Amino acid sequence: MEYLKWSYKDLIATITIERPPANALSNGLLREISAVLDEVENNDEIRVILIHGEGRFFSAGADIKEFTTVQSDEEFSKLGEYGQNLFERMEKFPKPIIAAIHGAALGGGLELAMACHFRLVTESAKLGLPELQLGLIPGFAGTQRLPKYVGVARAAEMLFTSDPISGLEAVQYGLANHAFPEEELLDRAYTMAAKIAKKSPISIKATIELLNYSKNEEFYQGVKREAQLFGEVFGSNDGQEGISAFIEKREPNFTGK
Repeated sequence: MEYLKWSYKDLIATITIERPPANALSNGLLREISAVLDEVENNDEIRVILIHGEGRFFSAGADIKEFTTVQSDEEFSKLGEYGQNLFERMEKFPKPIIAAIHGAALGGGLELAMACHFRLVTESAKLGLPELQLGLIPGFAGTQRLPKYVGVARAAEMLFTSDPISGLEAVQYGLANHAFPEEELLDRAYTMAAKIAKKSPISIKATIELLNYSKNEEFYQGVKREAQLFGEVFGSNDGQEGISAFIEKREPNFTGK
């Protein structure tokens, strides 16, 4: 695989994102995650999955330069739908998926982490959805999952300001389960994964199914509408200006058109 590596030992599979410098979520990386899930799903020697990032970050966001190759609003909406479907599959995956986050989980990186069954973070990690800073919106169901964890008002603040929160704040707000010093993160994550791996796979699978009943019809309607607006906002003058400004490393000039 080009963008990640994975292996398993003692019933735990480790997926490591390896796309320096920022571990940006490209379409290729999403497809590789999907391919790993295909291999893991029916492997009885794997009971828990741990996802983390190599280098400085978990994942600092989507691949903005890849956005410049998208030809239409509809194509951009389909990109959003692919990510949404993959992350929905992760949330319903019959084996627990744990995100171990260091450095930063921003934009698509946080959306990936929110699709895991729970998140462990370093105390100084940065978590946020900064898409509005680029004149865009989240497209991988971030607008629907974030309020579930932190509440609507807190999600509104994070989205409107584009300001990230720290790992410690993420635990306080309910977005992450535990925060650890960076040097302890992976050891603590593996300890927890090993504890879960001892449980009956049958009871774990049943529990994951039941937990997903907490997502009502409005959640799925919101996800569908997000994909549509993901494309519409991308196609706006402001959306194109935000992408150009990011690539050119300048302040965007939004006009509301």
